[in-house]
Amino acid sequence: MTATGTPASDLDGQKERNGRAERNGRAIREGRAERVRRRRASRDQGRPVLPRFPVPLRVLGYALVVGVGLLYLLPFALQLVTGFKTDPDAASHPLSLLPVTPTTAAYQRLFGLSESGDGVPFLRWLSNSALVAVLVTTGRVLFDSMAGYALARLRFRGRGVLFAFVLAVMAVPGVALLIPKFLVLNTFGIFDTYTAMILPLLVDAAGIFIMKQFFESVPREVEEAARVDGAGVFRIFWSVVLPMARPALITLTILSFQGSWNEFTHFLVATQSGQYETLTTGLARFVSGGLGGGTQYPLKLAAALLSTLPVAALFFCFQRYFVNGANSGAVKE
Repeated sequence: MTATGTPASDLDGQKERNGRAERNGRAIREGRAERVRRRRASRDQGRPVLPRFPVPLRVLGYALVVGVGLLYLLPFALQLVTGFKTDPDAASHPLSLLPVTPTTAAYQRLFGLSESGDGVPFLRWLSNSALVAVLVTTGRVLFDSMAGYALARLRFRGRGVLFAFVLAVMAVPGVALLIPKFLVLNTFGIFDTYTAMILPLLVDAAGIFIMKQFFESVPREVEEAARVDGAGVFRIFWSVVLPMARPALITLTILSFQGSWNEFTHFLVATQSGQYETLTTGLARFVSGGLGGGTQYPLKLAAALLSTLPVAALFFCFQRYFVNGANSGAVKE
């Protein structure tokens, strides 16, 4: 009994009920606040940033965005328009976006349709670039994914040292390897061949790193379930893990195709014959005056425009997977 005559058990029960009511009230208030936050977030989700500001700031923001966009598009527009100009028109009006006398003479020379017979071997450059890019991309996707999975999942002696070596290779400037590449290719007797152009590019340290980081984000439970069903290491890699790595594979495909398509220094030291020239080496020789005198701006810019279209088309078709693969590879479970 207390001093007021109330049993102690009743007083304890009253305190417990008051505490429970206070906790329930706090939970209700927190639930209401959470619902308000969710409603605000749902309203703001997908809503552009600029409309949240006053009208003058929005106008200024849109003007800035449009101005920067036009600034970046101007070189491409000039490149496209100049391809339809004549040589005198391109030299006298280099920044004009309207040709004085539009002509397709530059593209006719590129594809060997010129009546004067002064075309350039653009189709040969294009076929060499396509052959090398396709083979190098296929090899990198296969070998980089296998090496990345081995470094991410297999346990063997020297695994850490091997991964450190991969990182060290990424830190070495490519220009420092030009002379060793030439000496190795010449020693093995494959200099000035397609083998010399393709073989050294089949494995890439950056691709191994990307695939390793992605495979480490894959839950191990998936592989353990396949292992319980009797699948071996290669079967788990090929049939279970690799299909889950589609974003990373597409990212690696885009980077590999772009890198091999735009490669210049390796082809410069690996070949010397004109029959092995790619778009980069052929255009470089053309720009330097190796295929005739004069500026020939329309012809040069038309060839440069056509050489950028495959990579641009590949990126725009798979840009969503490219972003997803980059983000997934950056997160480690």
